[in-house]
Amino acid sequence: MTSAANTAFSAASFITFVLVCIPFPWHLQAWNTGTCLYMFWIALGLLTYFINSVIWSNNAIDIAPVWCDITSKVIVGLSVAIPAASLCINHRLYCIAAVRSVTRTKAEKRRAIIVDLAIGLGIPVVVMALHYIVQGHRYNIFEEVGCYPFTYNTPPAYFLVWMVPIPIGLTSGAYSILSIIAFRKRHAEFKEILSSNSNLNSSRFIRLMALAAIEVACCIPLAIATMILNATRGEVRPWISWEDTHWGFSRVDQIPAIIWRSDPNANTGIEMSRWLVVVCGLIFFAFFGFADEAQKHYKLAFDSVAKRVGYTTTGSTKVGTGVTSSTGFNKFKGGSSNIASSQGAIFIRQEVVEKRDSFDSLSDMTSIKESVYGSETGSKPSSPFNTLTKTSIAQNTPGLKPPGVSSSESTHTASTVVETAPRHPISFPASVPPSGSFLDLSASKEGRGNDNKV
Repeated sequence: MTSAANTAFSAASFITFVLVCIPFPWHLQAWNTGTCLYMFWIALGLLTYFINSVIWSNNAIDIAPVWCDITSKVIVGLSVAIPAASLCINHRLYCIAAVRSVTRTKAEKRRAIIVDLAIGLGIPVVVMALHYIVQGHRYNIFEEVGCYPFTYNTPPAYFLVWMVPIPIGLTSGAYSILSIIAFRKRHAEFKEILSSNSNLNSSRFIRLMALAAIEVACCIPLAIATMILNATRGEVRPWISWEDTHWGFSRVDQIPAIIWRSDPNANTGIEMSRWLVVVCGLIFFAFFGFADEAQKHYKLAFDSVAKRVGYTTTGSTKVGTGVTSSTGFNKFKGGSSNIASSQGAIFIRQEVVEKRDSFDSLSDMTSIKESVYGSETGSKPSSPFNTLTKTSIAQNTPGLKPPGVSSSESTHTASTVVETAPRHPISFPASVPPSGSFLDLSASKEGRGNDNKV
């Protein structure tokens, strides 16, 4: 029977996975590579840990070898991928703070996307490949956790796997500091640069720099703690040869929950490794899930669902707001569909979100194409039931002058325009990167015939 801790993790990881995927479509449409890479790796890690926690909730049997080969490498890559995605975001912040214009050529924008992909995808893939050098055996299976990578505790492992997040975090921190310096030195000029494009503003830039500081404050200490714990609480074995390290490589260690949970070091390391990914996902959603653009997309989704079930939403007008059914009766207080229809046709300005490149979309640029169908002059009431007034009677009766209306005045029907809400900035996340394997459960080899790996 699975434990309450594993049940809680399964629920939290799945819910967080859904929350992280919600903002993904419009960021992907904007080609915001840094943020998309961050969401991709977080979602991939959450999905991996969730599936593993369900399949191996009450057993440690090797029932999916190929799946374990893949997911164990994904877990290794997560320790580097999340800091690398944050580095892409911080690098873009520095580019905005350092340049004298927000306009760049298509070649420069294309080059920036290639650099982001090389950092956010290339570095993690390289680390996954290098991990094979110090991979003592195939993988381990922990009950309630599932497949987990094994790293032989030897000096090359510190340089090839565990130390990689540190230079990435330092580089990310350097870009963050340079951005702050450039912002302070050129504060007035920076405002002028941003004033040339209404989609960028100082408050949004400062908020992104704060997120970058969170990433640096978490990435480097966790990576250092991982190396210290592996060096002090585990025996570091010398590198002898490739054959010695990979002797008995096909072995798969299967550890019941009662064993690894009884070890404080193992319990802390494994639980922290997977819960940190959940924390990263929740922090991301806290910054993006409640932003103005997210609320706008929530409303669009609600409107789409409402139309499918026969309801239409109305915006803010003089007669109120509400949700109106297909029969024309308003469902909320403060609105009257009959009054609105008697006043005239209601036209809604359409918002068209165009696909943008990574550099421009950092500030969530949205192109609004406004088109009003019809004109105020000469438009006819939308209601088929026209009411006879004194004016209309006078116009149809020869010799009778309309009361209170001069001959120079022309009558027309008012056209009400529902204005959309003004655009607001959207924030970008910074990472609180997990260290991947906070405490890599490494063991030493006593000999070719006895591999004491966890």
